[in-house]
Amino acid sequence: MYALLLAIIYLAFVSLGLPDSLVGSGWPVMHEDLGVPTSFAGIVSVVISMGTIVSSLSSDRLTRRFGVGLVTAVSVAMTALALLGFSTASQFWMLLAWAVPYGLGAGAVDAALNNYVALYYNARHMNWLHSFWGVGASISPFIMSFALSSGSGWAAAYSGIGWLQVVLAAFLFVTLPMWRKVATTHTAAAGEAPEAKAVSLGGALRIPGVPCVLLAFFSYCAMEMTAMLWGATYFVNDRGFDPTLAARFGAFYILGLTAGRFLAGFVADHLGDRTLIRLGFSLAVLGALVLALPLGSVSFAGLVLAGVGSAPVYPAIIHSTPANFGREHSQAIVGIQMAAAYTGSTVMPPLFGVLSSVTGLWIFPFFLMALGALGLVMSERLRRR
Repeated sequence: MYALLLAIIYLAFVSLGLPDSLVGSGWPVMHEDLGVPTSFAGIVSVVISMGTIVSSLSSDRLTRRFGVGLVTAVSVAMTALALLGFSTASQFWMLLAWAVPYGLGAGAVDAALNNYVALYYNARHMNWLHSFWGVGASISPFIMSFALSSGSGWAAAYSGIGWLQVVLAAFLFVTLPMWRKVATTHTAAAGEAPEAKAVSLGGALRIPGVPCVLLAFFSYCAMEMTAMLWGATYFVNDRGFDPTLAARFGAFYILGLTAGRFLAGFVADHLGDRTLIRLGFSLAVLGALVLALPLGSVSFAGLVLAGVGSAPVYPAIIHSTPANFGREHSQAIVGIQMAAAYTGSTVMPPLFGVLSSVTGLWIFPFFLMALGALGLVMSERLRRR
């Protein structure tokens, strides 16, 4: 049962990643069909992010009241409904309306699943699970590309992935007793008494070390999303590379991230979360430094190194939460960490865009270095506390 539930969670992480690249890959066609400017993609992203932040902050109370299995099943059902709704959108406001349940569902399932795995599974599984998220995020652009090239249109891509989510949601509802049994068995074996009282946001922030981990998570996710969004543009506008070649270079960061998490899974239990966080931030900063050097096309290796280095940071921070702050507080703090992550990935890439319009894109690797250094300093402060 333990292994079967783990396989279900792996599928859930793939499903988490599947919709994440759909808007970006389909937007060049979607905005024309909906009659809105290209820049309106940012509005959709902000609405989704606001929903994820709200549901992440509510995840502690929801999971304590309804259980992780039910929260996960309902959240996946919400994202499925939203994706099917996207496929029927004929006007931009309809897209925004469906973005609300999508964001709420995505944030709740992300926080609930991450904390569940941190509590009941080894560190290697946390890394591999997030690698599977990368698999899902990598597949969806191909689904969108096939839908567009076959003449089915972008709506068919949303509909297809939406129905996949419906099937997963139904499977999750069927397996609800399994979630409760694994948690109960593990708690009884460890001699732990489950905590009945939820932790408020203010109460969680007063726990020593929580502000440090939130800043570390904020800076990591800001660094990751900035690299993903601006990497190709940096190679074109600052280094003078061909756009096609630059697009390939930009993809290397995501590939490094996915491969790095897969490889980190083999050493995670041996090295431990703290070592992985320290090593990850350090390699990410080193990769950004290589990116800044005048090495011609070889400088893309810096983006690969930054991706591989960044890979274990997110899973390790999540997995170390019960050990750092107590199992009774972990769901509340994981939820707040998710909110900090979404805030960093939403706010900082546009901020870099404003900053680079004044200074020039040459600042890109130094911006990444600053975020990586901040994350490293905050994680070390947390370790000392």
